[in-house]
Amino acid sequence: MQNHYPLWKNLLVLIVFAVSTIYALPNLYGDDPSVQVASTRPAKLTQEQANQVDSTIKTAGLNIKAFEFKDGHILARFNNTDDQLKAADLLRDQMGDDYNVALNLAPTTPAWLRALGAEAMYLGLDLRGGVHFLMEVDMDAAVKQAEERYNDDVRLALRNEKIRYQSVSKDSGFIKVKLNSADDKPALLKLLDKDFRALEITEPNEQDQVWLKLSEKEVRETKKFAVAQNMTTLRNRVNELGVAEPVIQQQGENRIVVQLPGVQDTTRAKEILGTTATLEYRLVDVEHDVQKAVEGHVPVGSRLYYERNGNPILLDRRVIVTGDQIVDSSSGVDQDGRPSVNISLNGVGAAKMGKLTQANIGKPMAVVFIEYKVETKVVNGQKVRHKEKVEKVINVATIQGVFSHRFQTTGLDSPQEARNLSLLLRAGALVAPVDIVEERTVGPSLGQENIAKGINSNFYGFIAVAFFMIIYYRVFGLFSIVALGMNVLMLVAVLSLLQATLTLPGMAGIALTVGMAIDANVLINERIREELRLGMSPGAAIYAGYERAFATIFDSNITTLIAGIALFWLGSGPIRGFALVLCIGILTSMFSAVVVSRALVNLAYGGQRKSDKLAI
Repeated sequence: MQNHYPLWKNLLVLIVFAVSTIYALPNLYGDDPSVQVASTRPAKLTQEQANQVDSTIKTAGLNIKAFEFKDGHILARFNNTDDQLKAADLLRDQMGDDYNVALNLAPTTPAWLRALGAEAMYLGLDLRGGVHFLMEVDMDAAVKQAEERYNDDVRLALRNEKIRYQSVSKDSGFIKVKLNSADDKPALLKLLDKDFRALEITEPNEQDQVWLKLSEKEVRETKKFAVAQNMTTLRNRVNELGVAEPVIQQQGENRIVVQLPGVQDTTRAKEILGTTATLEYRLVDVEHDVQKAVEGHVPVGSRLYYERNGNPILLDRRVIVTGDQIVDSSSGVDQDGRPSVNISLNGVGAAKMGKLTQANIGKPMAVVFIEYKVETKVVNGQKVRHKEKVEKVINVATIQGVFSHRFQTTGLDSPQEARNLSLLLRAGALVAPVDIVEERTVGPSLGQENIAKGINSNFYGFIAVAFFMIIYYRVFGLFSIVALGMNVLMLVAVLSLLQATLTLPGMAGIALTVGMAIDANVLINERIREELRLGMSPGAAIYAGYERAFATIFDSNITTLIAGIALFWLGSGPIRGFALVLCIGILTSMFSAVVVSRALVNLAYGGQRKSDKLAI
């Protein structure tokens, strides 16, 4: 029997339909405008506080759709964004700075679907709303930090090689090395040629001096690395804090575009991204009097810092390792049950840490959090951006043994503080400060309008195609439309399984897929008509139509797939989203046009049935 599928093929079609339905279903449920409340202190919110928040919202006359309290966090769902915004303002005023009140869009997917791993597609900024930032990397600061790093490395190398020197200082873009004697100059040049080839050497008239400067190649590499590393750090921070499917990409030589779909609280988003900070590990100076340093008598080789509680502390000027040398971190407890953070360093950082800890067992070491805050002030009618560097000691711990690649930081107040510090270290430190030079917010209402327009365009396009196919090909046109609907269902299910981000270009890709998918059925139907005109029986015409049209369908789809892969590989942002939908749509359309439509035709005209004519 030519037009008869074996049982396994029919079961395959049914299974694909059932699975596609399940995993496409969450996209129908949408999100609830919500307010999330969490404590910024180690202690979590209690049930009593949750009841008080619930009462406060209801007393204000705001309708709560659902109120959830779990693991010390409150999630209040509302029917509209107006009530959501009013509730957020009310709770911020009442709860103060010790609690974080954030706006959120909470999914309404039923628990049974979530248990099966079915989640809705992520929506892009243009569909869901959110915030868009254009951030500029401070390239001058990146170069200066590289010069500081080389300055310390040269000083350390001179000590290790026992080369006597009077001073190593940074001045006017040069690292100036002054030796005790000109006789040590050959040894210095040999060391520089071996370990510091990225530095250009200048020999001034003074025989006991050598001036060093970053080469042009090293400056370019430093700037390139600063942008790339900052992009990685920003992506890690956003991912650690739970923002779904952010868009983080480079624009030009020194700018980074960050889009956070679904984030309605711009202030909170700035807190996530705007912590333009680095971390430094330094030894604590325990030999000198801190009070004298506070009075203005800071010892040579030390610097005065302040802890979070305002207490002054003296630290060594030499930096052991910085945050960009940390490759991993996790929170836990030490052997005494105290909260701690486990840290892993890269090779360079491990070598430095190993040498220093070997010589300083029993001495305290501090973690310095360095933040660059940018304020815009109006001076003489013009906006002037003022950058301020804030340095605070966030942790002091005693070196209990020699360590290098892996070590443990103790002395933390609580497990919550350990988790927060671990998150910051794991996400990484920005190697150069970034400034937010452009900020744009897309409201949820505009996103909903874009969604409605995208759905309407696909729906009306589908109806137009269905009308034409049914009028022109009659029953076979109906089969084609059912297969086309199956194609759209499979496409949405695959995108949901991949947790892809759907944008307006993605919706355009779905519309294009609908138009392209029906082409395969047009080829098949026209081939069947041609075979009927040549005098074939209906059954033979159906068989020949599907068999002979397949090669053409395959060739046309493969060429389009190659173009889609090229777009995805070479494109960026919205282009990649469009290409992804296009590529997946081509694969699903081949299955639906050939397998699904033929299963329907076989059901109607296959088996033992004898047909004198076809409704085509």
